[in-house]
Amino acid sequence: MNKVIITVVGKDTVGIIAKVCTYLAENQVNILDITQTIVQEYFSMMMIADAEHAAKPFEELATDLEQVGEEIGVKVKCQREEIFTKMHRI
Repeated sequence: MNKVIITVVGKDTVGIIAKVCTYLAENQVNILDITQTIVQEYFSMMMIADAEHAAKPFEELATDLEQVGEEIGVKVKCQREEIFTKMHRI
């Protein structure tokens, strides 16, 4: 399994989850877990996904997801699980 951590943060608007999930589905990335919340008018989401069978290399997925975020006015970051884990281990 090739897990990635995807985070989305920004002002809430219609279609954020749909846009991100559609992009992932179109590129054969399987969502394993997802959590999202809205605090006042701000949206935040964290996903764990399996990119083992992705149609594109990780770097292209990460760049494309950032562009999807720009289109809908949110910040989207995609990190490999092992990098995310090492960065947050203390």
